[in-house]
Amino acid sequence: MGVGFIILAHQDLDRAAQVAGYWAQRDHPLVIHVDARTDDDEFQTMQDQLAKFRNIRFTARRACDWGKFSIVAATLDAARQLLDDFPDVSHAFLASGSCLPLRPVEELDAYLAAAPETDFIESVTTEEVTWTVGGLDLERFTLRFPFSWKKRRRLFDRYVSMQRRVGYSRKIPAGVVPHLGSQWWCLTRQTLATILDDPDRPKFDKYFSKVWIPDEAYFQTLVRNHSTNIESRPLTLSRFDFQGKPHVFYDDHLQLLQRSDCFVARKIWPRANKLYRRFLGDQLKSLAQIEPNPRKLDRIFVSANQRRTAGRVGLKMQSRFPNPGLWKLQKTCAPYSVYEGFSDLFSNFETWLEKRTGTRVHGRLFHKSEVKFSGGAEVYNGCLSSSAKLRDYNPEAFLSSLIWNTQGEHQSFQFGPADRLEISDYISSDPNASVYVVTGAWAVPLFHSTMNFQRIRRIAARYQAIEAAHVASMRGHEIRAKVRVWSLAEFVEDPMPILQSILDGLDPGASRKLTEVPKMADLTGFGKFVQRLKNEGMNPHSVGDFPLGDLPGRKKLAIKPYVVR
Repeated sequence: MGVGFIILAHQDLDRAAQVAGYWAQRDHPLVIHVDARTDDDEFQTMQDQLAKFRNIRFTARRACDWGKFSIVAATLDAARQLLDDFPDVSHAFLASGSCLPLRPVEELDAYLAAAPETDFIESVTTEEVTWTVGGLDLERFTLRFPFSWKKRRRLFDRYVSMQRRVGYSRKIPAGVVPHLGSQWWCLTRQTLATILDDPDRPKFDKYFSKVWIPDEAYFQTLVRNHSTNIESRPLTLSRFDFQGKPHVFYDDHLQLLQRSDCFVARKIWPRANKLYRRFLGDQLKSLAQIEPNPRKLDRIFVSANQRRTAGRVGLKMQSRFPNPGLWKLQKTCAPYSVYEGFSDLFSNFETWLEKRTGTRVHGRLFHKSEVKFSGGAEVYNGCLSSSAKLRDYNPEAFLSSLIWNTQGEHQSFQFGPADRLEISDYISSDPNASVYVVTGAWAVPLFHSTMNFQRIRRIAARYQAIEAAHVASMRGHEIRAKVRVWSLAEFVEDPMPILQSILDGLDPGASRKLTEVPKMADLTGFGKFVQRLKNEGMNPHSVGDFPLGDLPGRKKLAIKPYVVR
């Protein structure tokens, strides 16, 4: 007769009945356990639907709780009935109500006939387990768990902590070497019978009734006492995410399931009509010579878990916002540039840089009163608004959204001490950011201002203090952005190499030798302005060594090798 099936069902009984009928009409016996908490009318409908099959049995119903021994007890009941009612069964295959066969059952018969004494069950010592979630490996077997982890989580955690503090530990019975593994197995009749008829079984059942999640430990442990040949791997494709929850397969996973080469998969979404039609149809593809190997898809599942926990680089969204400090996520998805002081020193810096590089250059995106997008746009890619109020609700999300929404086009923007500086730490910790700072350039607009000089001095002192703290933070040990800083005096003395290096950094392969620069502000008399600030008691150190003459080092602007438009 070959293999017989045990199905544990608790919901979506219509799908469980559909799978059971598929196996039963191919002359394979089944014993089905339906959770006692399942609606009686649904259960009766399932019985009526399967009444025509003489090789299907229903075992006594138990109320099953996740993580409790009731699931194991239901499995033991069904296993006993399968072996007693169908003496020709050579193997018992445990499945859930959400399982779906991926290959013809005849291939499973042939595969098991070639290994008549082999038990296919994942069975790994607690020291070697890598997949458990929650910190309980050996402690599953040595502590007590009177409270439900799902329904009374706080009491569960407190009771475990208390047992750890007082050093409580249950004694593991003789003959039990704890092993863990997948709940879904395929055992030979001989092995399963010896487990059921073991004279020490009452002692084992009493012990495992206090073990946490015993369905992952009971058979996985006791099979080591009775099996002569164990293949420590399941024949069922079953994968779990980083929280220990099973991956659910949908219609768009059809090709993935076909590639697994496994005989059965769980957990199938009950409304995956395409999957049920495909795998329960008569045209099921034969893979007779292919070894089932659930591990061949590990790379895909690892990638899926990584995508779920870390997302895509630079992408944040309401439905899956990263947990700061716990889930590491790069700030943005692409490189961008920040220019501090350049728009103060050059009157047409944004348009010049856009024309020269073909990149998108914005004004002050973090201006206190408005967002100055390129071209004066009020709404930018991805419906980003120029409203400062909306931006300030979450400045980090605003910047990362801007970079995400404009992928393929390098973004640059201006920044300075008069802007919202809360974004500074975010930028400085982002490896995609390139920050170019000309310290003291904020003094150029003040130099041309007609305000009262005492007010100018107060503003200058405030800007310098803000900028000094900002630049100091940009030079910290934890900074990941690429930061370059020049004083105003250093920059004005020889701007051509600096501008050339900036262009080279934007596109090293396409950058050409610089022949023109943006229009620089008139700095005639600026040295005297700096000296007046000093005379009023301020030390404008961020400007650099700017003498009383027009340029540092007493060089004249006219002799510098660049063109001023």
